[in-house]
Amino acid sequence: MPVPDDLVTAASAGADAMTTPTVSVIVPVHNTRRYLDRSLGSVFAQTLDQRRIEVIAVDDGSTDGSAEWLAEQARRHPNLTVLRQEASGGAGKPRNAGLDRATGDYVFFLDSDDRLGPEALLGLTRMAQQCGSDVVCGRIVGADGRAAPVDLRTTSEQVSVFDSPVYWSLAAYKLFRRAFLEKHRLRFVEGRLLAEDLPFGIAALLRAEVVSVLADHDCYYLHGRDDNSNASRQDIDWCEYLDYIATVLDGVAAEVPPGEQRDKLLVRHFHGEILMPFGAAYLARDPAGRQRMAAAARPLVARYLTDRVQAALPPGLRLRAHCLRAGLDEELTAVVRADTERQPDPPHLDDNGRVYAGYPCFRDPQHAVPDACYDLTDRVILRQRLLRRSWAGGVLHLRGTAALPPLGGDTVEILLHRSGATHRVPARYADGAWQAAVDPATAADGGPLPDGTWGLKIAVTAYGGADAAGPALCREAWLVPEGGADGDEFAPRIVGRGPAGPAVAALFLSRPHGHLHLDLDRDGARRPLGDDLRGAADCTRSGRATLTARLTLPGCPVDAELRLVLYDATRTVALRTTAERGAGDHYTVRSVLRSGPPGTWRVALRVTAGPLRRELPVRTAGGRTPLTLTVPGARSAKTLLRRSRG
Repeated sequence: MPVPDDLVTAASAGADAMTTPTVSVIVPVHNTRRYLDRSLGSVFAQTLDQRRIEVIAVDDGSTDGSAEWLAEQARRHPNLTVLRQEASGGAGKPRNAGLDRATGDYVFFLDSDDRLGPEALLGLTRMAQQCGSDVVCGRIVGADGRAAPVDLRTTSEQVSVFDSPVYWSLAAYKLFRRAFLEKHRLRFVEGRLLAEDLPFGIAALLRAEVVSVLADHDCYYLHGRDDNSNASRQDIDWCEYLDYIATVLDGVAAEVPPGEQRDKLLVRHFHGEILMPFGAAYLARDPAGRQRMAAAARPLVARYLTDRVQAALPPGLRLRAHCLRAGLDEELTAVVRADTERQPDPPHLDDNGRVYAGYPCFRDPQHAVPDACYDLTDRVILRQRLLRRSWAGGVLHLRGTAALPPLGGDTVEILLHRSGATHRVPARYADGAWQAAVDPATAADGGPLPDGTWGLKIAVTAYGGADAAGPALCREAWLVPEGGADGDEFAPRIVGRGPAGPAVAALFLSRPHGHLHLDLDRDGARRPLGDDLRGAADCTRSGRATLTARLTLPGCPVDAELRLVLYDATRTVALRTTAERGAGDHYTVRSVLRSGPPGTWRVALRVTAGPLRRELPVRTAGGRTPLTLTVPGARSAKTLLRRSRG
């Protein structure tokens, strides 16, 4: 992203009016010249007034022209300060130098190969001010092959680090209240290339009184480098690294006493630090090097792997932790190789309904590894999407995708559920895609579906054997349409139910979860038909009136009777009516009234389909006012009739 020239003029014009900055953006720079236009340019392009932003770029001994580029930008941007120092071997020391120089109310740490979303600083500082936040975590977006460490989906004024995803991202790219950092004297570890921000991030999140999340904007873009030169991709002395992680976890233990809360944090550290080296880096070592890595990790596992932590790990990590604690180097290598050099074998579905991951040594008498290390039953979650829904001939057609990874799936059923009753409708299922037809005339185990509100679920079953006679695992989930309740299929319609007679059927979504439901009502009172029913009365000078009404009436049977009626508080008059059916279930109905009982009448449309009979009020074109017709008295009517004959 090139640095915008027009901001130079704007910044210069407002230099004299510059006030105490709202936020100090600290950017450590080391040989990242090729990314600086994008990174610093994203700061100068913020929607927050540049006079409220202080930019501190700390050049950490660059040799690629970064220092010269920064000096030139400092001449163009009054709010940019450039500091220079000898190369320190990591981002910690330049961040600390910038933090010592910062004067803003808030501090944001931006890596020089990443960038900010245009509204990031405005949104983050506004939330911090409104909520009194010590830390605000913005939504992170992965780019150029690099994934975001956590998906922040919900904006929250205050979250708990123990019950939210924020602790899974301990990196520095957050907004911090500077007074909070100074109160606790929080600084980064210096001279480390990897994980230098862990002690800082841990202490900040655990000591903050208010941690907020801003997920309404893409705040931080985490970029991968095309030359794989990100710090996280460098060759590391993993034994030394694990010794360092031991000191980091000592800090966690000092902040949080043993128990459930600490274990929640330790699950993240087993994922992110303790077991992370046991992949390709572990296999790249010779047997002696692998033993040294295992020996460095073993004290951490022995101290922090509680039963609760072990149960929360996925089988691949659970097996690594068990092998490390038990000193099973051969088994550890086999598990790592299964994950790194090939895929594990398919999972095993046992006769007891438990599912076990297909890693090596499972129930091998030569290797004493407990079944519990392989158990992934509670991790088999139904992944499904409802992609299409439509009505045809009174039948609800549904299509979607579903699977039970890593098992796959063998059969799919649609469940119609309400209190005390569940009916199953089989679906066609192949290659992860399914389609089902829910016919109210036969959905209740071959018979008509009774009146009431039915929740729609999907059930996917996977079998352990060659057929349904073997062990099985079934998971259910509510159907949630993509796109919400938009579409004609949610309009109430008439459906047939064989001997039970027609009913008004309507799809709707429950609140707040958006689960799909089907409401069947033989009286049609709960979900009225004809929401778009509009009409007009055209009266001639001769006294003749023509009533015309139009509506959409999905599913209306061809033998249904549509008749306009006049009604008042005590009387109802049915009119001779003609009905024309157009495309898309659109109807036009007309009645010509030459005479009739005098008075002011409201107009309705009577729909009769077998035992179903509903009278739908007709409204004028605006939709708010009931359509009325005034029939004059007998003398007036005779006068009008004589005039028409004469």
